[in-house]
Amino acid sequence: METSDTPAPESSPAEPEADAAPDAEAKDIATQDWVEASADARYRAAVVDLLGALAYGELAAFERLAEDAKMAPGLADKAALARMAAAEFQHFEQLTERLRAIDEDPTVAMEPFAAPLDEFHAMTAPSDWLEGLVKAYVGDAIAADFYREVAVRLDSDTRGLVLRVLDDTGHGSFAVEKVRAAIEADPRAGGRLALWARRLMGEALAQAQRVVADRDALSTMLVGGVAAGFDLAEIGRMFSRITEAHTRRMSALGLSA
Repeated sequence: METSDTPAPESSPAEPEADAAPDAEAKDIATQDWVEASADARYRAAVVDLLGALAYGELAAFERLAEDAKMAPGLADKAALARMAAAEFQHFEQLTERLRAIDEDPTVAMEPFAAPLDEFHAMTAPSDWLEGLVKAYVGDAIAADFYREVAVRLDSDTRGLVLRVLDDTGHGSFAVEKVRAAIEADPRAGGRLALWARRLMGEALAQAQRVVADRDALSTMLVGGVAAGFDLAEIGRMFSRITEAHTRRMSALGLSA
């Protein structure tokens, strides 16, 4: 959150102290470990939501990649997607282990996010192998960008876990290689996939905004009421950065944004 450098009037000596407290809290959380930070019940609730959303997202990614493997045109591609699916499931296990370690039920933590994520995947079911590759590449990248934006405001223990489970499983480079080769072989595929990716972008951002709006702890974290340094203007800038990253990925795929 940006602060003014202009000194407060001398007649209002208490105002600087009142304004400084939230900024101090926002800065301190990122330097604290989980034990220190979780003493704030609001922060704990926000992190449980965050880990629950991430865990269900990883479980859904595992299921989706396993399904996409069935559409693979060859055995090597099928095996590659199976390995990526296994990596996503390992991330899911890390997140659920963490939830249990902090005395939270992983199923309960994931439950609020199951329906909206399932709805997103139902609305964006790919019709073929290439659409599946683009969906995993675009959709997963948008989610990862969002969680990385949040991670910088988390306590050190939670931040480390979140960044570890966001590690690339290899799907990005795999998708780029396959999609670019397909477009080179049939340039007409580029237009169809570009439209598909734009639809995915819109649906993914809308779904992320709905999830945050429905969860008070997460929304409070993002606007700066718990541990983040975000303000409402920064929320807009955050989504702008995510959109810009999406445009770069589209270029990498050989598609127009």
